[in-house]
Amino acid sequence: MQIKTEQSAANACRLQLAGRLDPESAGQVRRALAAIPADAASLTLDLEGLSYISLAGLRELLIARRRFPAGTVRLEKLRPRVLEALESSGFSDFFAIGETLPEDLPGCGEALSGSFRDFLAQKRRSAADRVAIVSEAGEHSWREIDACAELIAADLAALGVRRGSHVAICGRNSINWVYTFFAIQKLGAVAALINPGLKAKEIAKILRGGDVELLCCGEILEMKEEAAFLGEIRQAAGEKLKGFYDVRSSRDFRARIGERAACPMQTVEADDPALMIFTSGYTGTPKGVLLSSYSVLRASRASAGTQRLTAQDRICLILPMFHIFGLVAGLIAGSCADALIYLPKDIRTGTILNLIHTERCTVFHSVPSMLVALVNNRDFSPEMLSSLRCTIISAAAATRAQMERFQNAMPENHFLSSYGLSEMAPVSITDYEDTDEHVMRTVGRLLEHVALRIADPATGKDCPAGEPGEILAQGYSLMAGYYRIAVEDQAIDADGWLHTGDRGCLDEEGYLHLDGRYKELIIRGGENVMPGEIETALTELPGVRNAKVIGVPSDFFGEEVCACLVCGEGEGFDEDAARAVLSEGLARYKVPSFFLLYDELPLLGSGKIDIVTLKQDAIIRVNAMRK
Repeated sequence: MQIKTEQSAANACRLQLAGRLDPESAGQVRRALAAIPADAASLTLDLEGLSYISLAGLRELLIARRRFPAGTVRLEKLRPRVLEALESSGFSDFFAIGETLPEDLPGCGEALSGSFRDFLAQKRRSAADRVAIVSEAGEHSWREIDACAELIAADLAALGVRRGSHVAICGRNSINWVYTFFAIQKLGAVAALINPGLKAKEIAKILRGGDVELLCCGEILEMKEEAAFLGEIRQAAGEKLKGFYDVRSSRDFRARIGERAACPMQTVEADDPALMIFTSGYTGTPKGVLLSSYSVLRASRASAGTQRLTAQDRICLILPMFHIFGLVAGLIAGSCADALIYLPKDIRTGTILNLIHTERCTVFHSVPSMLVALVNNRDFSPEMLSSLRCTIISAAAATRAQMERFQNAMPENHFLSSYGLSEMAPVSITDYEDTDEHVMRTVGRLLEHVALRIADPATGKDCPAGEPGEILAQGYSLMAGYYRIAVEDQAIDADGWLHTGDRGCLDEEGYLHLDGRYKELIIRGGENVMPGEIETALTELPGVRNAKVIGVPSDFFGEEVCACLVCGEGEGFDEDAARAVLSEGLARYKVPSFFLLYDELPLLGSGKIDIVTLKQDAIIRVNAMRK
């Protein structure tokens, strides 16, 4: 990368970039941009000599845009491929764009290999006949996965999909989901991964916001009447959506192996935008997180190492693959290690217990709510899960009482506590041989090449060790940004730090402790209440299997503390006794004013508790109690 900086007498700055802007040169560009005075009247980036820009490069442009006001950053002389990358990522909205050039430059420097397409090709060469995945449809080798992905890619290309197109997959875990994911990557398109538990209007809203051109439909929970459901989506998704492609399990793509597939070959690099994963949308519309093969494969290989995965492992994969946890720690990490992956026909606790027991699965990752449900199953016995050696718990924090219960139920299992986000995963994880205390109290230490700060959200200054603040992170797995979200609403700041919105601290050993989300903070009569502390105390009460603490509106206090509880089957709950026990260890203002009992807490497709739905129901019930 060659960089030339000029500054005029009018304090206007100009940077000329030549070469390739990718993960290897991104740091050089960041340093050059950081040297531009913050009071510069304008900044022009002359990109005539730039032959390629990757996701890491797009992130550097976003960081530069965060530093300077709207209208002061201008891009000039963009080559077609650079302009295509900006438009595909939605970043073209952030800048004034001047002259564009008609032709691409010849390749400057060596292309960055290691895309998902390269990964699949390598598997086809080195392990073609190895069984990679077992589903309800049988065993599937890498040769079959590649052949079926090629057929689907040809179909998608015939429907107009090209490099940079946004193609959604919406369906539960299945072998056809895997085929379709790799098919999209073969074409250099962007896979938009959508929760199959959403309603038609919710799916349409995501498709519209993500500029999706084609929706690949698997098993979608709410699609009872196909024509009406897809018609509702088509009507609400906008004109960008061109159509639908059926990838339900009833379609046997293996029966088509041998057909001539006309799959166009286009240049695909490792750090091209490859997928959008959508945030849970606790506070509004889900945001599309832009990631690349480079970031996901590096994160997956790191995850495989922390799990100590080998070709002898058998993974029971129930984590949804549309979610970053299931994709990174499950499908791709397992594939990197040549582990055998089982996709259960459903996620009923009985199905999972029988699969793990019958197939002697060694690895099973989950969220606390699913593990609670497993050990509460009436047919559960420790023998059924005795083959397990490794379980990562992530996506939601487990309380001490829950962890102790899991460890008692699976004494030979190594539990790992992890922390990550759709925007960057993983960030930290406990070591395989860490003590029970580390697993129960922390979410581990930082992975290699991950940087972290704990900052006071009011001042932005670093907090001392042990003092909580907002968790800020940087690293190779960091997203480029959110798709078509205003610069001011991007979570990456002008120095390149991801603001997670999570509250935590680092201890003297370098272990990260989570203390909840700032947006879940309850303010009762001027007192700040973090739900996590109360949830821990609640799950230590007899009979309480799961707990979520939320704030409900109060005319007097502003908010009051409400505990939503799931108790064990046949076990009652004594509210007066609970108040007495909680009052011994919690300040008076932290003791819940309301206790609500549930058979199950509502969940998002990621396995996290659906806070929005739970809070809506809790407010209705609390208001009824007040009357």
